[in-house]
Amino acid sequence: MKAMKLRLKRAYEAPDRNDGFRVLVDRVWPRGRSKADLQLDAWCKEIAPSTELRQWFGHNPEKWIEFKRRYVSELEKNLEQVEELLRRGEGGRITLIYAARDKERNNAVVLMEYLQLKQTD
Repeated sequence: MKAMKLRLKRAYEAPDRNDGFRVLVDRVWPRGRSKADLQLDAWCKEIAPSTELRQWFGHNPEKWIEFKRRYVSELEKNLEQVEELLRRGEGGRITLIYAARDKERNNAVVLMEYLQLKQTD
C-alpha cells in the first residue's frame, strides 16, 4: 500500500485545492456550515467516536489520555471503516475535517495518529 499524506483542518477553515480527499470525521455535522462550505468528498460518521464517548469526553483536557485510549479501542473494533479510509487515500493526500475548537485534543488528532500507525503495519 502506498503511503498517504495526512493533514488536519477545522471545518471552519476554507477548503484548499491541496487538501486532496476531504473527509469529515465527526459524528455530528459542524454547526453553521453547509455542504457547499465544506466541499467534502466523504463524511465518515462511523469512524468518529461513539456518541457516548464523545459526550463523556466533553473536550475536557483532563480526560484526554483516557479519551485517546477509549477511541483507539473503538477504532480497533471498526477496522473495516479504517481500512476503507486508508484505501481511499492510498498514495495521495487525505485531509481529516473536524469541528472541535481545540486543535491539539480532538478525535481527528487521534485518528490521524492511528492511520499513520496502520500505514506502517
